Amino acid sequence: MSASVFGTAVKRREDPALIRGKGRYTDDLKLPGLLHAVMVRTPYAHARIKGIDSDAALKMKGVVAVYTARDLEESGIPGVVPVGWLLPGLKMPPHRLLASDKVRYAGDAVAVVVAEDSYLAHDAAEQVDVDCEMLPAVTEPRQAMAEDAPQLHEEAERNIAFDWELGDSQAVERAFAQADQRVELELRNNRLVAFAVEPRSALANYDASQQKLTLYMTTQNPHVHRLLISMASLGLPEHKIRVVAPEVGGGFGSKIPHYPEEALAAWCSMQLERPVKWTATRSESFLTDTQGRDHHSSAQAALDSQGRLLGLRVKTYANLGAYLSTFSTAVPTYMYGSLLNGAYAVPAVHCNVVGVFTNTVPVDAYRGAGRPEATLLIERLMDLCARQCGLDPVQARRRNFIPADRFPYATPLNMEYDSGNYQASLQRVLEMGDYPKLREEQQRRRQEGGKPLGIGLSTYIEACGLAPSALVGSLGAQAGQWESGEIRVHPSGSVTVYTGSSSHGQGHETTFAQIVAQRLGVEMSQIEVVHGDTDKVPFGWGTYGSRSAAVGGSALAASSQKIIEKGRRIAAHLLEAAVEDVEFRDGSFMVRGSPDQAQPLAAIAGAAHMAHNLPDGMEPGLRATTFYDPKNFTFPFGAHLAVVEIDPDTGQTQVLRYLAVDDVGEVINPLIVDGQLHGGIAQGIGQALFEDAVYDQGGQLLTASLLDYALPRSHQLPNFELDRTTTVCPHNPLGVKGVGEAGTIASTAAVANAVMDALQPYGVRHLDTPFTPEKIWNAIQRGEK
Repeated sequence: MSASVFGTAVKRREDPALIRGKGRYTDDLKLPGLLHAVMVRTPYAHARIKGIDSDAALKMKGVVAVYTARDLEESGIPGVVPVGWLLPGLKMPPHRLLASDKVRYAGDAVAVVVAEDSYLAHDAAEQVDVDCEMLPAVTEPRQAMAEDAPQLHEEAERNIAFDWELGDSQAVERAFAQADQRVELELRNNRLVAFAVEPRSALANYDASQQKLTLYMTTQNPHVHRLLISMASLGLPEHKIRVVAPEVGGGFGSKIPHYPEEALAAWCSMQLERPVKWTATRSESFLTDTQGRDHHSSAQAALDSQGRLLGLRVKTYANLGAYLSTFSTAVPTYMYGSLLNGAYAVPAVHCNVVGVFTNTVPVDAYRGAGRPEATLLIERLMDLCARQCGLDPVQARRRNFIPADRFPYATPLNMEYDSGNYQASLQRVLEMGDYPKLREEQQRRRQEGGKPLGIGLSTYIEACGLAPSALVGSLGAQAGQWESGEIRVHPSGSVTVYTGSSSHGQGHETTFAQIVAQRLGVEMSQIEVVHGDTDKVPFGWGTYGSRSAAVGGSALAASSQKIIEKGRRIAAHLLEAAVEDVEFRDGSFMVRGSPDQAQPLAAIAGAAHMAHNLPDGMEPGLRATTFYDPKNFTFPFGAHLAVVEIDPDTGQTQVLRYLAVDDVGEVINPLIVDGQLHGGIAQGIGQALFEDAVYDQGGQLLTASLLDYALPRSHQLPNFELDRTTTVCPHNPLGVKGVGEAGTIASTAAVANAVMDALQPYGVRHLDTPFTPEKIWNAIQRGEK
């Protein structure tokens, strides 16, 4: 029996190769005859293309080709980037692989240069002359809706892509009519750069003799990219495309969407019948990787005299950027609007989201994707409600929590929370932090004139593992939400696992091996995990939305059970016993009460493959495949507490302590779970204190390098104090809920509430993130003290 079971902190088996520089990323790959592609990008945010002259570039030695949109059109390919989630009334202007009539954001590609050498290709790209007529630009969604605003697409009047709503507006009106108190909030969720350590890259190799394209690329979902490249971009039959994701150095959502560049590298390879590689520079990543957040919201809460929520009304303008990215329509609607009531029993909620085109890079999923935006709004609102009602933030939350005995809980926004105990996680984090003592220290400082201390809470809820497929399909998703998991037990007893959940740094090879080891009683060293190759894995929807363990892991658990069931039948035949008398325990099959005749899994696997003595009609071999479609989302939750100190002379914020109690259901590997939380918390603190993708009025990204865009550094973060409660997910075989985004979802709100708590004596009611020293210093100067 393997010791690698649930709850064991097994070190990641992926890491030794990665930390020794032995990992093979897409840009590391080389093929004979390799060419290099570089995009010619516009510096203008909005301009009409009058002409493109590539003669000078083509005359350079080593330049093989320069292609424009006309070449793509003449080749007869579909040539577009598709939308992956459709909404009622959605305006879908075409997003072509290369811009042909207008460019709509700074960085929009208008041509591609292919050369023998990457440096030469970059030099040649600078020689391509693009004649443009500059047009006015707009970067803020509410300004983009004005009658006289620049029009990005003829198909979208006033630049509105969709106007979506959810909830019962009449019930909300009745709640406000009955309310004793009302609280209002204007809030901006700042725009963020995803910033994966490995830039996007693609290496395409078209074999004309086989009419087959092999595409190595940095992707979170290789099968989805194969499908979209086939149907929307190149028109190749799907079975003629192989997409491989080698090592992938982070994604955080930015490697989910379908982009033009990867498809263009593939198209160039088809034209030239030579392998072609494209790799983004860091500057290109800032300019062209999809960005996250960017909501402008107004919210109103209706309360009774005791501070209990009666109703919630939210209107949000979502900045979509210049084009609809693959899942950009789902993020501010179903991933955001449907969770606005948070962990609270709000009787009536209504949400209206307007999606707007602007001259900025497209927005799509970024770690948490909608849920951090919803959590920041409801948690800031909860603190303002507490403040107006004269309640401690803890008291206000406890008064409004969904009680633990009301699960499954149907929310007014069409969600059914599976299980939860919000009081328990809050109580635990308060105990860890010694909350009364923190408040005493805060009061002491206020009386003695010390640096302001702020204490902030975030009692969050999230939704992981979108499901079931039929439901999301009815809501507009152009994708399924199941996952595949195949297990092959070889004649010797070693095991190969194939999963559609493609890893980009999460430790799948360790976690999935633990699941199978625990279920089949096989040592982890005997298990290989295969992912990220469409020719090897049956199918898969990839890794995003904290779905890998809950959906992909559940598929493997189900396949393990199928292996066991077939093994029991073989063992019963060999032991001359009834199937119902054979049990599987500690990696062996045995007749109940007769362990001395036990048959280990390896022996059964050998018998299954030799097929000399199998039950009548049984097929040889021992393998099983499951396509697992969950019954519902999973709903992790928790309580985070941030303690900050502000220097009133400089406006500088320091996070003194950060405590988190998360409930992610059963924990497979606590080491990986803690690691996911650490990274997520750091990213959420980044949104709260440092990060902002700032465009000027002309549409130029002012924070387009690491000199301008402030990522959090390790010395700016405290030691994170973590603990857990466990509320098992009742509807998947592992009882897991998902953890990959929990830290990000909770931490921005916790730090935001802590900073506002610190500034309360200065009369500051609300500031938008990020809390730069300048913003805080100015707020203090404007304040009462």
